Amino acid sequence: MTTSAASGTGPTENSLRRALKRARDGVALDVSEAAVLLQARGDHLEDLAASAARVRDAGLEAAGRPGVITYSKSVFVPLTRLCRDTCHYCTFVTVPGKLRRAGHGMFLSPDEVLDIARKGAALGCKEALITLGDKPEERWPEAREWLDAHGYDDTIAYVRAVSVRILEETGLLPHLNPGVLTWTDFQRLKPVAPSMGMMLETTATRLWSEPGGPHHGSPDKEPAVRLRVLEDAGRSSVPFTSGLLIGIGETHEERAQSLFALRKVARAHHGIQELIIQNFRAKPDTAMRGMPDAELDELVAAVAVARHVMGPAACLQAPPNLVDSAYGRLIGAGIDDWGGVSPLTIDHVNPERPWPQIEELAERSRAAGFALRERLCVYPEFVRRGEPWLDPRLRPHVAALADPETGLARAGAMPEGLPWQEPEEAFTASGRTDLHVSVDTEGRSADRRGDFDDVYGDWGALREAAAPGMVPERIDTDVRQALRTAADDPTRLTDAEALALLHADGAALDALCGVADDVRASAVGDEVTYIVTRNINFTNVCYTGCRFCAFAQRRTDADAYTLSLDQVADRAQQAWEVGAVEVCMQGGIHPDLPGTAYFDIAKAVKSRVPGMHVHAFSPMEVVNGASRTGLSVREWLTAAKEAGLDTIPGTAAEILDDEVRWVLTKGKLPAATWAEVVTTAHELGIRSSSTMMYGHVDQPRHWLGHLRTLAGIQQRTGGFTEFVTLPFVHTNAPVYLAGIARPGPTVRDNRAVTAMARLLLHPWIPHIQTSWVKLGTEGAARMLRSGANDLGGTLMEETISRMAGSSYGSYKSVRDLVAVAEAAGRPAKPRTTLYGEVPEERQRAAAASDGHLPRLLPVLD
Repeated sequence: MTTSAASGTGPTENSLRRALKRARDGVALDVSEAAVLLQARGDHLEDLAASAARVRDAGLEAAGRPGVITYSKSVFVPLTRLCRDTCHYCTFVTVPGKLRRAGHGMFLSPDEVLDIARKGAALGCKEALITLGDKPEERWPEAREWLDAHGYDDTIAYVRAVSVRILEETGLLPHLNPGVLTWTDFQRLKPVAPSMGMMLETTATRLWSEPGGPHHGSPDKEPAVRLRVLEDAGRSSVPFTSGLLIGIGETHEERAQSLFALRKVARAHHGIQELIIQNFRAKPDTAMRGMPDAELDELVAAVAVARHVMGPAACLQAPPNLVDSAYGRLIGAGIDDWGGVSPLTIDHVNPERPWPQIEELAERSRAAGFALRERLCVYPEFVRRGEPWLDPRLRPHVAALADPETGLARAGAMPEGLPWQEPEEAFTASGRTDLHVSVDTEGRSADRRGDFDDVYGDWGALREAAAPGMVPERIDTDVRQALRTAADDPTRLTDAEALALLHADGAALDALCGVADDVRASAVGDEVTYIVTRNINFTNVCYTGCRFCAFAQRRTDADAYTLSLDQVADRAQQAWEVGAVEVCMQGGIHPDLPGTAYFDIAKAVKSRVPGMHVHAFSPMEVVNGASRTGLSVREWLTAAKEAGLDTIPGTAAEILDDEVRWVLTKGKLPAATWAEVVTTAHELGIRSSSTMMYGHVDQPRHWLGHLRTLAGIQQRTGGFTEFVTLPFVHTNAPVYLAGIARPGPTVRDNRAVTAMARLLLHPWIPHIQTSWVKLGTEGAARMLRSGANDLGGTLMEETISRMAGSSYGSYKSVRDLVAVAEAAGRPAKPRTTLYGEVPEERQRAAAASDGHLPRLLPVLD
């Protein structure tokens, strides 16, 4: 077994006194000082606890609940005790044979779950703590068989289904502890649970990687994996509970490092709603039964140091059933919460430790000078924050139990089942629906949305995260040899050669663009293609928190809007009348839009204009629709295709490198999920474009990785129709306004990216599109001489880039696009979405109108 924190030599007296003084003075501690203070004992520990308590009291005062300690009245629902992990201290987990011999199923049935929840509701409980093992179906065939027999794709699907039933039939609020979750899992579960949790336990990797360690053989206990879960929870705006398990063999330094890792996540996303400091208790029939329990002084010191590290705003909990009535010492060390306490069910994780009576907790808290108040599973700060932290489908359930002023549980409230359903009137027209026109005449109401300081996470933490990725690399590869390789056979370019060319400048850049233009001529000829299309952005209300996006607004912002279905159909019809062959439809991730809204949009267009090609819904929208409906991505795309979807835009890609991605966006889908969505679409016969937005916090090495990823997908599926270069428009982009991103790509960057896209995607993606919206007429013509062969569309309306500050207008006429091609010395030709021939009737309609809407076309309200 590994060395415990209690072993080894302690800190010197001088180092303890110095660290204690810094704690008393409110100076921020570093990891080494925290490790020293974790070893404080006797008078030093009392001194540490007293200063921690003062920090806690200041936080409670600022939160508007001075002198209050909270708890949640809950029931514990052990949904399944099967798990793929083998933690050496755990008695919660069992095996299928033992469950069968005891007469139990592999999972609690819905009726068993509801029986517990109903009994809890009758006693005034408001939280259903749903706890289970990690991914049991990946280890136990019996778990897989149970899920299959009951119609669930995986354990998460069952968690979601049973949570809905708890909400509808009992009114209890589910707090979910399903273990390690993916970003997509969070999207699936967020609509059915106000809060979730997972203990970090420790960041000491050796306790997982080394034989004999408490987490050895448990894939879900790898610290990096668990930290990624905490990050994804924050990115998904899920109020999340985490914490440490102390005394399992970690050193004081490792314990301090774990606290600082939690602080980093909390600071970045403001989503850690509470931190649990839990002391290890050895249990019989486990591999760690001979380990000593974590001593009370260890726990008190850990609580006090956690309070200093996490700060006054943090909510800190220590389970009261694990401390043998030493409540006063925990209060004195800085806790402000007792966690979930059940009048009905046992603590199934620590079954030998009964919950204290709530009356006893109240008395013990009162003796320490605090009033005990009940909270909900979701902490009051998040109840008051509302969107995006609470899904609209959960707001009625939370509001029924919450005090609207404090966010705590409302006195006397008893849970009652309420329907879990989509918001009504999702497609009521509202807000600035003429933005597609007025953005060019009146402009934005303000340069940023009203929640600029909150919705994107912590800007200071983001600057620290962005800094390493923006450091340029030294390139030593011979550019001349790389050019020779590119001219001879672009498919033979090595990564080193490609990177050298992406850095090319001067004469080397001119030569690179010449090579790319030659490859373009041999691949697709001289014709410059374009499409007569209309963009329809059906809403700009969004809380995803993309830091590059100036289009998204809160529902209460002056520039926010949502179109009705009739308005969407009207705009499609107007586009058809002036020769369009396609509408491109995308929108914000509006919290009120149900997952079926996308189907309704496609149907509305096809019903009004049957011949219109529907190019719609980015991979982010696809995942949003799938998670809201409870369908898989494949099932959702199949249904969307039946509703009228023809192809999808390959937007939401930005840079397919999560190092850059998590700086650019708070809550958008990870790179792997983007690839999964487009690959699934291609397999279903739904083709897509592909894109890259560059020139912000990225470097050429990220562009190379992105282009290699796209080429790999195309070689497997053949589903990409084109690659679209999207230079970053910085003017109103939040990440630029915050001083993090650079002001868009240079002309050199644009030429190098266009040329290298042609070379690195050859011969798999033959069409390379440049963006007149972002580059203007001269810039687009230059890209046509650098390897591009397509100008994109007339657009008719363009709001996203214009809101970001693009100055090149919202539409181009057919004559305008032909003129761009002529400026590059090339002929122009109209195309369809799939680069086919445009019917004569469509060409005549476009020629008659020049491919744009009448200037005096009325705006429909």
